Amino acid sequence: MIGYGEIVAIGVSGGKDSLSLLSILKKILKKNNHNDIIAITIDEGIDGYRDESIQIVKDHCKKIDVPLNIFSYRDLFGYTMDESILHRPSKKLSSCSMCGTFRRRALDIAAKSVNADVVATAHNLDDHIQTFMINLLSGDINRIGWMFPSPLIYDDGLKKIKPFVELYENEIVFYAFQSEIEFQAEQCPYMNESIRSDYREFFNELEKSHPGIKYNCFNAVNKLSKIIKNSEQNIKSKKTCLKCGNLCNGEVCSVCKTIFLLEK
Repeated sequence: MIGYGEIVAIGVSGGKDSLSLLSILKKILKKNNHNDIIAITIDEGIDGYRDESIQIVKDHCKKIDVPLNIFSYRDLFGYTMDESILHRPSKKLSSCSMCGTFRRRALDIAAKSVNADVVATAHNLDDHIQTFMINLLSGDINRIGWMFPSPLIYDDGLKKIKPFVELYENEIVFYAFQSEIEFQAEQCPYMNESIRSDYREFFNELEKSHPGIKYNCFNAVNKLSKIIKNSEQNIKSKKTCLKCGNLCNGEVCSVCKTIFLLEK
C-alpha cells in the first residue's frame, strides 16, 4: 500500500477509526524514516459537533508529532454542511449523501495540496459491507465496481488506500481504548437521515447469531466488485465531468450536481 519515500496523507476526523489509523501508521513508518506523514482533517461546518473533534485531532497530532492541515467545505465548495441542509431543495437529497459526496472530493483536494503520494482512510470492514448494501439497494451497480479494496491509483498518480478494510469496527474500538486514544464518541446530528445506521444494526445482529458472517459478506462483496469492475459496461460508463474534469459516471459529477442544486 505504501512505497519507499512516499508522502502519506491520512484522513483524520476525530473518531476512533481515523485516530487509530494515524497512530498505527505513525508507529510503523517512524521506524524507517523514509515516509512523511501528514494528517488532513475536513471541517464540514456542523455547529456544536465538529469543533470538539477538530480539537481532539489537534491535541492528538501534537502528542504524536504529526503535522495537521485542515480544509473546510465552505472554502472548497462555498457551503458548510449546516448551510447545505438549509439550502437543499428537499430531504430527498439526504445530509449523508451530500456530506459523503463533498468529503470524498475534499480528501482528494487536500491530499494533492500537501503533495501527498498516498491518501489513507480508516474505512473498516463494517463500513465496506454497509456501503455495498447502500449501493445495491439504491441501484448504483457501477459504484460497486469501484469498491474493490485494492489501492486505487488516479491518473495523476495519487493512490488511495484503506488499511483497516479487513478489520471489524469493534476490533478498532478495543485498540483505541487499549491505547488510551481520546476520540469523539458523539454521533453526527444528521446521521439519522442515513440508512447506514439500519444496516449497521442489521449486520451486528446477524454477527451475534452467526459469528463470521460479516467476513463472509466482505469476501462476497469483493468478488462481485471485481467482476463489475472488469466488466465492459463499467469501463464504458466512466467519463470526465464537463464542469470540473473529475472522473464520474455521467456527464456531470455528483459534486457539481450537488452544488448546482444548492445554488439553485
